[in-house]
Amino acid sequence: MKRRHIEPEVDSDRAERSLCEALLALRSVDEVRAFLDDLCTPAEREAMRDRWSVVPYLLAGEPYWRIHEATAVSITTIGRVARCLEQGAGGYALAASRLKPKPRTPRPRANDTRRTSP
Repeated sequence: MKRRHIEPEVDSDRAERSLCEALLALRSVDEVRAFLDDLCTPAEREAMRDRWSVVPYLLAGEPYWRIHEATAVSITTIGRVARCLEQGAGGYALAASRLKPKPRTPRPRANDTRRTSP
């Protein structure tokens, strides 16, 4: 958490609640995307995308190495998300449960010698 030399007029709990209410007020993916474009740096957006992209794999019980191969997300980040799923506030699991699952298409591995057609 950053240190401040002055006291803000709005306490952090109120500011966080206001941010959450702003997110709830958005009505489409495009609106949320525009909000995140304004709110976050490209690196922050990438970090959030990486974290969210591994959630379905973890919920499906995939091993970390396979998640890394499929997403290119670091093992450290995968572990961090796994820890949140197990010990966190429940936000990842709740959000994932409210989205309809999209079938994952496995990417072919570089050393995969299986034929895809007869």
